[in-house]
Amino acid sequence: MNIERELGKRSNHQCELCTSTEKLSVFEVQPPKSGGLEDNLFICETCSDQIENPDNTDPNHWRCLNDSMWSEHTPVKVIAWRMLSRLKNEGWPQDLLDMFYLEDDVLDWAKATGEGAPSENQIIHRDSNGAVIEAGDSVVLIKDLPVKGSSMVAKRGTAVRRVSLDHENAEYIEGKVDGQQIVILTKFVKKI
Repeated sequence: MNIERELGKRSNHQCELCTSTEKLSVFEVQPPKSGGLEDNLFICETCSDQIENPDNTDPNHWRCLNDSMWSEHTPVKVIAWRMLSRLKNEGWPQDLLDMFYLEDDVLDWAKATGEGAPSENQIIHRDSNGAVIEAGDSVVLIKDLPVKGSSMVAKRGTAVRRVSLDHENAEYIEGKVDGQQIVILTKFVKKI
């Protein structure tokens, strides 16, 4: 069996991630499971380069995952999950990850390379109960908070939707309260 020919048939001779028809080649998903067709993708040079070299990653190129993540082929789903996990701080990939469902064995394979796992020096934002807050999450205030620079007081029980994270300080998140963008200390919120 010629894997390249079989993958070409399976993919209709286009990149299984971005649908490009230029410079296609076989890409083996690590770690290989069976060594056959179900361990490989047919992808373009651009996708291959960005998968293997995270510094070359162009987040806009990966908007194609909005379609390819629904592929019936396991290796396509695995790579889609890994790239969305790598890019989740961009905002939109987290929305796709929230919709993405993988069987346990496929998710284990996707996580096998460590993609999506927090790095040693990554700043992790936690609420008052220790739950991890990620960009786009919703939180509720657990205390009345005076807003610096204004006479406004953000009331306890106020929901703050789609927060953004301060990438330099784990204690700060930002969100809109009564139409005003404010910085909130994580110790005064609870994730909902």
